[in-house]
Amino acid sequence: MILLKDLTPYISTTWVKASKNKQHPNFTHPSPALYPPIIKNFSPDGPTTPTYFPAILQNPVIKKAINSRFQVAYPCRNRTNDTFFHNSLNKKLYLCSRKNNIMAKELRQPDYIFETSWEVCNKVGGIYTVLSSRANTLQNEFSGKVIFIGPDLVKDNIYFTEDSKLNKSWKAAAKKEGINVRIGRWNIPGNPLALLVDFQPFFEKKNEIYGEAWRLFGVNSLQAYGDYDEASMFSYAAGKVAEIIIRECLEKEAKVIYQAHEWMSGLGMLFLKRNLPGVATIFTTHATSIGRSIAGNNKLLYEYFEGYHGDQMAEELNMQAKHSIEKQSAHLADCFTTVSSFTDTECKQLLDKQADVVLPNGFESEFVPQGTAFSNKRKAARKLIFNIASHLVGEEISNDALIISTSGRNDFRCKGFDVYLESLAQLNARLKDKQETGTKVLALIEVPCWTKGPRKDLLEALSEKKNTLKRLSTPMITHELYNADEDRILCLIKSLGLWNTTSDPVKILLIPCYLEGNDGIFNTPYYDLLTANDLCIYPSYYEPWGYTPLESCAFKTPCITTDLSGFGQWVNNLLGRPGELSDGVKVVHRTDMNYFETAQDICQTIELLLKAPAKERDNWRKKAAKLAAEALWKKFIKYYFEAYDFALRKVEQRKA
Repeated sequence: MILLKDLTPYISTTWVKASKNKQHPNFTHPSPALYPPIIKNFSPDGPTTPTYFPAILQNPVIKKAINSRFQVAYPCRNRTNDTFFHNSLNKKLYLCSRKNNIMAKELRQPDYIFETSWEVCNKVGGIYTVLSSRANTLQNEFSGKVIFIGPDLVKDNIYFTEDSKLNKSWKAAAKKEGINVRIGRWNIPGNPLALLVDFQPFFEKKNEIYGEAWRLFGVNSLQAYGDYDEASMFSYAAGKVAEIIIRECLEKEAKVIYQAHEWMSGLGMLFLKRNLPGVATIFTTHATSIGRSIAGNNKLLYEYFEGYHGDQMAEELNMQAKHSIEKQSAHLADCFTTVSSFTDTECKQLLDKQADVVLPNGFESEFVPQGTAFSNKRKAARKLIFNIASHLVGEEISNDALIISTSGRNDFRCKGFDVYLESLAQLNARLKDKQETGTKVLALIEVPCWTKGPRKDLLEALSEKKNTLKRLSTPMITHELYNADEDRILCLIKSLGLWNTTSDPVKILLIPCYLEGNDGIFNTPYYDLLTANDLCIYPSYYEPWGYTPLESCAFKTPCITTDLSGFGQWVNNLLGRPGELSDGVKVVHRTDMNYFETAQDICQTIELLLKAPAKERDNWRKKAAKLAAEALWKKFIKYYFEAYDFALRKVEQRKA
């Protein structure tokens, strides 16, 4: 319950009379003490009798005052006006208002949270960042009760530290059922408990499992190919491990959440829910398989969006199996979630299911160095990058040059790498027309490709003591590729004439590898290199959220993104207008039809940064960091709490 006396020191005498079917007139009273001392717990459907509650949402001054004791949470979905309070004294959450109808109900909280993903202790893409950056915040709320389940892929996993003393009974119970599990800690902030599951033995039962999935859940695996089998066997094994632990090792009345991320984890969730209906299940899609496939196959996703049907497109794109498990997981989970309003619209259209709760992706500030540490890393990273680039192009690049970059998964069209390069070609031509001399912009492309290894000629040049600069062949790439003649990024660089000649004011540097500190050339982690940037550019065509621009802002670097990304839309909603560079984030309008206009807008924004004085650039960096502070996990974690409540109430309904 919420004690009214806890609120009265922070509020005026303005109140709202809340009843279900009547008007809500504001009125004042000189003595708040005359009103009922508590707000009683109501049913999930809201109050059945009128009650009184402070009209805190009407007054921003009051809202700010209450923030000193309660965290005011903003709508989890644009369709509602729900407002949450987090009581810092008892760490409980309350749903307090829907418009002016008061619903004071305490949110259900789980005793245990199991989260499963192919990217637990396995760095592949953005989902790894979602889970790893959020883990510490979850640990603070549910200490020792958060368990991540991932695939056991390699013996010496740098992201995982096994501990034979942890939860011996869990390992023994799984072993008894014929499943090998390694238990330890995920090497990330918070060091949460992690279980790595050996799923290989389930391949011999694959057809039997798929048959049961069709019979019980309508999941069609007949047209499966590629990574479907591997992901599904992992998912099934993860669900079985969780089932065994919950059934054999946890308290019988424990409230348990099982959250499965992406279609790759859906199958095990479905079997778990059937076998243990007392477990509350959450399915989270970070991007629909059909939406991504439409975009990746050069179809016009947005121009004809309302005409696309998920099942029909699955047939056309040969995506039947992945679409089937994703769609059935969305419909059958107790709570279906996604990461942005952008993707929520996509789910409604392509999966025939709107999300129950939207879970925006946050970031953890602990990843970002502060003060002198940040300045030192930035200085070292810039020196390293300029040195390597100078040895490639055969000329000294001044420390005054702008460093800009793009990065992400190698998804050529969806990530907008084509638009990025087009904007650089335009910028190079414009600066040449102005007869600019010397390198003005060094543009990085940090995207994993089919990499053979570091270039030997570059290593030799970097190791020379005389430090003489000599132009190397193909002076725009740092590592050798197996498919250099076919790589789309490298081929477009060449076709646009970006050859890094002495007369080019814009120099290109393709870094085609994961930056984990062991690539052979930079030997520096991605986040350390990120500090070197003056501007980051992510001109996405399809981006359900967009972690890279959020990371850029967190590392005090202004960025450019588009309104076809969840993050870009979030920035626009936060500002109440399209973001500009002076806000820390420039949000470019992008459609199916304005490819060259988008590139031109980016080109002009880079020119704006080139002309800006140092003081103005510093201000933009501060604005970027300020925006990132609005997306910290401590502010976004409340949406997960609502999802937990939603799923746990579904379980209560099943038991009733």
